[in-house]
Amino acid sequence: TLLHSALIGFINGVQSCWTPSTFYCFQDVHVMIFVGFGFLMTFLQRYGFSSVGFNFLIAAFSLQWATLMQGFFHGMHHGKIHVGVTSMINADFCTGSVLISFGAVLGKTSPVQLLVMAIFEVTLFAVNEFILLTILGANDAGGSMTIHTFGAYFGLVVTRVLYRPNLDKSKHRNSSVYHSDLFAMIGTIYLWMFWPSFNSAITNYGDPQHRTAMNTYYSLASCTLATFAFSALVNPEGKLDMVHIQNAALAGGVAVGTAGEMMLTPFGSMIVGFLAGTISVLGYKYLTPVLESKLKIQDTCGIHNLHGMPGVLGAVVGAVTSALASPAVYGNGLQRVFADGEPGEWNAQSRGGFQAISLVVTLGMALIGGLVTGFILKLPIYGAPPDTHCFEDGLYWEVPGEEEGHHELNEVATPNETEKLNS
Repeated sequence: TLLHSALIGFINGVQSCWTPSTFYCFQDVHVMIFVGFGFLMTFLQRYGFSSVGFNFLIAAFSLQWATLMQGFFHGMHHGKIHVGVTSMINADFCTGSVLISFGAVLGKTSPVQLLVMAIFEVTLFAVNEFILLTILGANDAGGSMTIHTFGAYFGLVVTRVLYRPNLDKSKHRNSSVYHSDLFAMIGTIYLWMFWPSFNSAITNYGDPQHRTAMNTYYSLASCTLATFAFSALVNPEGKLDMVHIQNAALAGGVAVGTAGEMMLTPFGSMIVGFLAGTISVLGYKYLTPVLESKLKIQDTCGIHNLHGMPGVLGAVVGAVTSALASPAVYGNGLQRVFADGEPGEWNAQSRGGFQAISLVVTLGMALIGGLVTGFILKLPIYGAPPDTHCFEDGLYWEVPGEEEGHHELNEVATPNETEKLNS
């Protein structure tokens, strides 16, 4: 009897170890937001303080504003906003979308502009999330649509409206050095390690959560191999590009955000991850220069390649996987994944259609919202850096050699810009 009890206790202990705690998932997501995103943007040689510091600033602000906005739309109970670990995770998700948009305008905006952008984006994020999850009943636990697609295309439209025709004056600062790329890899590794927790944080316990973590795990692994392979292939000398490794290796986590809790299978996840890594690397190599030269989209971090295209891919994969779902495949677990998956009422094609509509709604909200926000940020009242002083920490931070750096900036500035800097 004692042996039997001990054995049962051991088995229960093992099972509890394999049941992720919501609080532990929150910790992982929180690390991704503040450490992962912050250090991922430190690749610019003279903008490290601003990358980490402004990330810290707008993340701390956005999570508070998101708690209110998300609470107003789908967290109200008897006239009060209920907060807890789940609402904290959701607020971090919303903050992640703002930080994605931050990557598009990195180095070209003032802290005030970033805070104003966060106010509008968080509000629109909550509206879009309410439409998708509550009205359309879409599945998007990992946020391929609500977080990545929305944040990417919102930021791309904002940076298009804020287009700087003379940004070449700061071109010599819009580059990396050896140690700045090394710091950026810290952010990549943190994001890569914790992405399974990010995608599975708010899924149902049990099989859906385990499936999400597993699918993300294999997608990221496959994506990383594709990234290394294509990074070498697109280089005439066969060398690896650190920009690809820092960013494209994460695209697999983005691409399984919608379908992660579905029966994607490890093999399917690896296919999705491979496709995500491929389109991300090719995007950095061939599409980003075209976007800047033809469409005048100055995407500092290449968020279109890491979040935009993989996010759309994830939404399409989610729609297809939903349309193929059936009680024969999911058994009694169908309702745990799909809210409308009750026996006798399940319509897979309808569910796939709603997933596709959700992508269209998200793109519309992001494009229109980014357009309006961009014109608001364009007003000359926010202290935006001049074209000759973008990607420079010395404008906003006390840095070593500040006096020499400030003197150097004044030498290349016009009289009006020098007066603006001194003020």
